[in-house]
Amino acid sequence: MTIQEMGLRAQAASRTLMTSAGAVRNAALEAMAEAFAANEAKILAANALDLANARENNMSESLQDRLRLTPERIAGMRQGILEIRGAADPIGVVLGGGVLSNGLRTEQVSVPLGVIGMIYEARPNVTADAAALCLKSANALILRGGKEAIHSNMAVAGALREAIASVGLPADCVQLVEDTSRESANALMRANGLVDVLIPRGGAGLIKAVVENATVPVIETGAGVCHAYVDARAEIAMALDIVENAKVSRPSVCNALETLLVHAEIAAEFLPKLAARLTGVELRCDEPALRVIDGTPATQEDWAAEYGELILAVKVVPGLDEALEHISQYSTKHSECIVTNDYAAAQRFLNEVDAAAVYVNASTRFTDGGVFGLGAEIGIATQKLHARGPLGLRHLTSGKYLIYGNGQIR
Repeated sequence: MTIQEMGLRAQAASRTLMTSAGAVRNAALEAMAEAFAANEAKILAANALDLANARENNMSESLQDRLRLTPERIAGMRQGILEIRGAADPIGVVLGGGVLSNGLRTEQVSVPLGVIGMIYEARPNVTADAAALCLKSANALILRGGKEAIHSNMAVAGALREAIASVGLPADCVQLVEDTSRESANALMRANGLVDVLIPRGGAGLIKAVVENATVPVIETGAGVCHAYVDARAEIAMALDIVENAKVSRPSVCNALETLLVHAEIAAEFLPKLAARLTGVELRCDEPALRVIDGTPATQEDWAAEYGELILAVKVVPGLDEALEHISQYSTKHSECIVTNDYAAAQRFLNEVDAAAVYVNASTRFTDGGVFGLGAEIGIATQKLHARGPLGLRHLTSGKYLIYGNGQIR
């Protein structure tokens, strides 16, 4: 099926969803959750095929971790759908309004965005999360995943489509592009009039390609060159815990730490202790850092790299000004952290760093819709228009003005 045909089907499904009752959408979500239990063996078998291909093609272990499904992860996906089902309906919420001097009564209400397209890489959990979020918010969805996860995505999407149809909604509320060629991605990027908004989710290369080539409006998400700056007045034990957690707990995710900046006054004390903690992590260091720890000399490219694995770029800086300047130059505006007991330094960092999430004395790994109380997310927006940070249900809606009159003219 072509992107044009899928877009037309999605438009038709969108019109049905737009007027659907929240109870019907909740019934579909419940059926989707149950579909995971009924199709677990089939989904795991499909995922095993993708993992075998990944190993044959020498995919990195961190990317295999993103691709891998287990019974526990499937249970988590199922639970995530049930949590979305239990959330308040984001459609039809009164956002504002009032009565004008001429007697017109206005009311602004939340409405779906329409048809959402997603281009993403080897993360089959995104298939389920995005489908559930879009269905709850009455948006039709066209998914275009990477070839690395095609068998997994087909198994997951097939189960979800059957579940949606079982409650009387169109199966085409959720569609998966099975053609994983570059042509299909390009066609989705240019599906103006059929797709209302495109959300890329993946590495910096994918997001850059979508932002630069799409003619459909794009919500930019995901690229995470996240920094931690350990200030001269940092508590050493706290800084060690934060940096280790941000880098090691799950290095493949977008809120993982990629670059560490350390104040020169404490580098000689802090860095050897950190190196002892980060066993198994490759440290790519500037020259001052190499004077106190072993590592690989950093190149200019390392400061802009989103590794997604156990590699950390390390730079010694003279102070906060230089740390802020470095972050301004290399940040992807995702999540940034300062570790300090200096109130003034912390406030400068909060005020001057331009990012979706800015931390004082806490790991960047907290940037997550569930942690922030938003529930499941469709991605982390690093842009400024429409929404920024974790994109939850309310961010998948727009506004519509309803005006009630009794003959007013202008």
